[in-house]
Amino acid sequence: MALALHRLGRWCVTHRWRVLLVWLAALLALGVLAGRVGGEYSDDFTVPGVESQAAVDLLQERFPDAAGGSAQLVFHTPDGGIRDPADARAVSAVVEEVRGLSDVGSVSDPLLQPSPDGTTVLALVQYDVELTELGLDDLDALLEAGAPLAERGIQVAVGGELPQYVEQPETQAAELIGLVAAVFILLIAFGSVLAMGLPLAIALFGLGLSMLLLTLAAAVVDVPSNTPILASMIGIGVGIDYALFVVTRHREHLHDGMTVAESAARATATAGQAVIFAGGTVVIAILGLAISGIPVVTLMGMGAALVVAVMVVATITLLPALLGFAGHGIDRFRVFRTRTDRADTISVWSRWGAAVARRPWPFLVASLAFLLLLAAPLLSIRFGQTDAGNAAEDSTQRQAFDITAEAYGPGVNGPLLLAVESGDEAVLAAVTEAVADEPNVLFVAPPRVAPGGDAAIVTVIPGTGPQQEGTSQLIHHLRDDVLPTVDTPVHVGGLTATFVDMSDQVANRLPWFIGAVVGLSFLLLMLVFRSVLVPLKAALMNLLSIGAAYGVIVAVFQWGWGKSLVGLEDTVPIVAFVPMMMFAILFGLSMDYEVFLLSRVREEYLQTGDNTGSVISGIASTARVITSAALIMICVFLGFVLGGDPIIKMMGIGLATAGLVDETVVRVLL
Repeated sequence: MALALHRLGRWCVTHRWRVLLVWLAALLALGVLAGRVGGEYSDDFTVPGVESQAAVDLLQERFPDAAGGSAQLVFHTPDGGIRDPADARAVSAVVEEVRGLSDVGSVSDPLLQPSPDGTTVLALVQYDVELTELGLDDLDALLEAGAPLAERGIQVAVGGELPQYVEQPETQAAELIGLVAAVFILLIAFGSVLAMGLPLAIALFGLGLSMLLLTLAAAVVDVPSNTPILASMIGIGVGIDYALFVVTRHREHLHDGMTVAESAARATATAGQAVIFAGGTVVIAILGLAISGIPVVTLMGMGAALVVAVMVVATITLLPALLGFAGHGIDRFRVFRTRTDRADTISVWSRWGAAVARRPWPFLVASLAFLLLLAAPLLSIRFGQTDAGNAAEDSTQRQAFDITAEAYGPGVNGPLLLAVESGDEAVLAAVTEAVADEPNVLFVAPPRVAPGGDAAIVTVIPGTGPQQEGTSQLIHHLRDDVLPTVDTPVHVGGLTATFVDMSDQVANRLPWFIGAVVGLSFLLLMLVFRSVLVPLKAALMNLLSIGAAYGVIVAVFQWGWGKSLVGLEDTVPIVAFVPMMMFAILFGLSMDYEVFLLSRVREEYLQTGDNTGSVISGIASTARVITSAALIMICVFLGFVLGGDPIIKMMGIGLATAGLVDETVVRVLL
């Protein structure tokens, strides 16, 4: 492979105009194509094989008018004036207007069930189409219909499925923060504006191309709405890191007096080979998300893997061409002078490596103890799902959530839908009575029988909120103990039950997923280094750093330690797919540094045969670039913590923690 990459790097330098034009043409063609036939991002929360999905399937088959998307109109007056006849007429007029909106199938009468204090009434908006076919225009139409009520002192907010689905967090600020941080770190690492710009160019070019590919993919499959955020988070980081590895090696060769073509070719053959294996590990790990059995998680993983693959290809083709354009002037526009670390240089890192090598056991025990301490909160992890109560305070879904929770109780925001495979009155009465007797059930609505008379829906309002453990326990209790006493099949569904099922499925499959990713990565590294102990050590160290990251997100998000520092008002459970997604990303990214460091160690060992000396030399020659790469990753990930979505915050904190631990403890100590 090294020889093939050497030839590829030299060819790309020699034919740099051709390579650049091919990439620009691809970007232009994909841009035009995406503009014409590109699709929209959408979330398909289908979870094959679980009970909540059985409820959805039953509703779609026998109760199609109740299987579409829905929203909740909330009308609120602080002084209880909703009972005023004039206000009631104004609310009814808004409801009539909403009934005439596109795709709206039905709207319940809000005046039938006012809150006990008379301050709030709710209207359920049922659409004829599935939630994935609705968008921001539908949400805006509801808000515009209720806008005139503001003159009467009536607040109108929209809650339920629709706003939770269509209101997506903005990430442009997070991406900008990551890029600005990368500029400063690269300037410190290279001291040159031109050298700094090359990794940024690769990251931005690759990210732009990847986003166009995701838009095209969205025309064929349901690409989840969080995929672009995840792609940006990973793409910016790995794109800069991969290019940083190659540019660093290229500058070393130039300083040794090589020609530009030979230098770029050797950098592609050495650092480029490490990039390919590291990127391959990332792709394998992320594609392993298919084991989850949850389509939305699998598709998010495929989108992230696509971005990584594009970055790898750009690093070994476009980057050598750009190095050819830069020529010997790569250090042009120098801001300040830096020294290129070399394996034979007596530096801080070489002295540090020698110190660790002289006393390996104390460093081993101390670093293990620290990592295990960070991982300890993992033992109390509780899977769950965020809800609209975690949304931004100025969002309509958060306002609706707070109003209804105060007026009716927290369970109104997470209703359960019982799909009953019978329309018999006696059966429905038995179901209603059995469920209503449960302590954590606040209210059971009268059954709604399907047009064919062979199925019914029973809405159940829990006494606890959607993300509270009591609601999850109620769902399992109804399924395992209460509903089996009824003679007909009853499926517990609804969005809250769907998220509980997702959590359970991820928790059950997480050990299998971890085993598969570790096993495949082990085989890949065994082929790279022709060793068993090296990939075994890498796998164990990566598991320790990931465990530490898991422990930190449990301490912050579930226990609430320092939650205000990350912009979190209250504790939240750990979203089920986050640990799985984090493992896939972190295991792959940790391998970046592992492969880059050990490739250099192996090169030294093949030349000298000195094990300890090779390790020290490898650390001394790669420490600065690995440190720079890790700092860039950490800054990129922390930038996303500033967003409003708790899920993105979890990913950002977890990935940044793992990067920090991997750089400060694993690579330079353990």
